[in-house]
Amino acid sequence: MRGQALSPAAPDYEAARKVFNGMIDRRPALIVRCAGVADVMRALEFGVGKSLPISIRCGGHSVAGFSVCEGGVMLDLTPMSSVYVDPAAKTARAEGGVNWGQFDLETQAFGLATTGGLVRSTGIAGLTLSGGHGFLMRKFGLACDNLVSANIVTADGRLLKASATENPDLFWSLRGGGGNFGVVTSFEFRLHEVGPVTGGVVAFPFEQAPQLLRFYDEFIGSAPDELGTLAALATLPNGVKAVVNLACYCGPPETGTRIIAPLRAAATPLMDQMQTMPYTAVQSIVENFNPRGMRNFWKMVYLKELTDEAIEIMTSHYARNTAPMTHIVLYTFGGAVSRVPDADSAVTYRDARHAVIAIGMWDNPEDDAAQIGWVREFARAMQPYAYGGFYPNYDGDAAPERVELAFGPEKYARLAAAKQKYDPSNVFRLNQNILPRAN
Repeated sequence: MRGQALSPAAPDYEAARKVFNGMIDRRPALIVRCAGVADVMRALEFGVGKSLPISIRCGGHSVAGFSVCEGGVMLDLTPMSSVYVDPAAKTARAEGGVNWGQFDLETQAFGLATTGGLVRSTGIAGLTLSGGHGFLMRKFGLACDNLVSANIVTADGRLLKASATENPDLFWSLRGGGGNFGVVTSFEFRLHEVGPVTGGVVAFPFEQAPQLLRFYDEFIGSAPDELGTLAALATLPNGVKAVVNLACYCGPPETGTRIIAPLRAAATPLMDQMQTMPYTAVQSIVENFNPRGMRNFWKMVYLKELTDEAIEIMTSHYARNTAPMTHIVLYTFGGAVSRVPDADSAVTYRDARHAVIAIGMWDNPEDDAAQIGWVREFARAMQPYAYGGFYPNYDGDAAPERVELAFGPEKYARLAAAKQKYDPSNVFRLNQNILPRAN
C-alpha cells in the first residue's frame, strides 16, 4: 500500500486514534492511513478477511465515536485530501478525507461554495452522508442536496459510482443514510456563487432569554433564504451566561446589513461582532464554542414550532447547568431545505422549523454521569413539544433499536433493502446502524 499501517507500537498511533470527543478512548488493532482507493480496498479486504470490526475516520467528529473501533481496523482517510474545483461547471470533486475547512479554502478561491458544516475540521463525508446542515442550507439546501455523485468501495471490495443515473438506489441511500453502505472515497458537489457574507456573533444577557428567543423565532420566520442563523444559550469566555445569535447572510453585503439589523437591536448587546467578512471567516466562529478534546454528549429534537413552554424548558434547564462549555442550540431550517421533495433522499423531517440540540461539553471525567444525565433529562423534557425522530449526527448514543425513528418506517425499509444489497453482512455497523433486510 502507499499509505501507512500503524500498529499500537507505532510512534504516531496515539495521536491517530484520538478523535474530537475526548470521552472516546478506543484502541484499534491497526490504523490504516489510506493514500488512495487501492489502499481502502486492501485494508478493507484485510479487515473483512480477519472478521475484525471496521471503522472509518474522516474528520473524526462523530459524537458517539463511530470513527474509531476497539480491536479492529480503523480506515483513516485523512491523507486523501485533494479537492478539484471546476469553476466553469461550478462543481468540485473532493476525496473522502477532506474536511470543510480544506474544501471551502479551495472553492472560495473561485468565489464558490456549497452547504458545509459549521466547524472546519468536520469531515465532508460524515456530514454529507447524514444530510448536512450549515449556514447556506436555507438558500442552497442541505449538503446532500448538492451531491452530484459519489465513488464508494463496498464491503465486497467493488468500487461503484452512485448518482442519479448510476446505482440510483445507492445514491438515494447515501443522501441521509450515513456510512452504512461502504467507504465513500470521493464526492462531487454542485457549487454556488458565494462572495463576502454579512454575519458573525451578537450576544445578549441571559436574563432576557425568553423574550429574545421569542423575537428570534418571529424574526427568522420572515427572513429571506439567504440568511442562515442559529440561537444558542451559552456561556461567554468571562463566565457570563448569554443568548448568542450567529448569522450568515450570503447575498449583497449592504442588503445583509439591513436584514440583520433587527437581530442586532433585539436588546442591548453584551458584544456585537457582526460585520462583512469572507465566508471562510464565518465558518471558523463555532470552533470557539466547540474545542477539540472536550468530553461530549449530545441529544436533539426537531420542532415544528417554538412554543412558550418549550422556551421555558430551554432557559430553565440551561440555567441549572454548571459546565461552561455546555450549550443549547436552536438551529433553524426552512427555505430550500423544506422545498426539496421528501421522496428525493433519505433525509426526514424537512418541514421542521428548528432543531434544538443539547451539546454537553466538559473536561472532568468525574462529571460524566451528571452531564450525560443533564443532556438526557433535557431531551426527555422537550419530547412533548418535539416533532419526533432525531438527526443521526447529533445523538451521543449508539442505539440501533431507535434508528428507525430517524427515518420513519417507509424510508427505513428502503434503506434496509439497500443495506441488504450492498452490505448484507453488516460490515459497516459502526454508525447509527441500519440492519440488512430484504423487501
